[in-house]
Amino acid sequence: MTTTSPVLANVFNLTGWLFGLLFLAIGIVNTFWGNDLGFGLFIIVLAFIFFPAVTSLIKSKTGFAIPRVLKWLVGLFILFAALGVGELFDKIDLMLASF
Repeated sequence: MTTTSPVLANVFNLTGWLFGLLFLAIGIVNTFWGNDLGFGLFIIVLAFIFFPAVTSLIKSKTGFAIPRVLKWLVGLFILFAALGVGELFDKIDLMLASF
């Protein structure tokens, strides 16, 4: 079992919240302004693994902690899918034009 310093734990929590919110926003844009509701909802579900509260809940209920390597891989997948294949910037333009 490894222990982390309180400062490092706070950094991990902050980055978890930031990436969780970023990926949640990407999922919301894809859900409502994209042409694929299922893909947007899938990204929203994946975004929840980045939130520290959800990670703690999963660990307390199952005893399984989501490894950081898996979070990195999921994050890279979301970025690749949204920026490369999903045309995120075009969807953001559609979102802004609808306001």
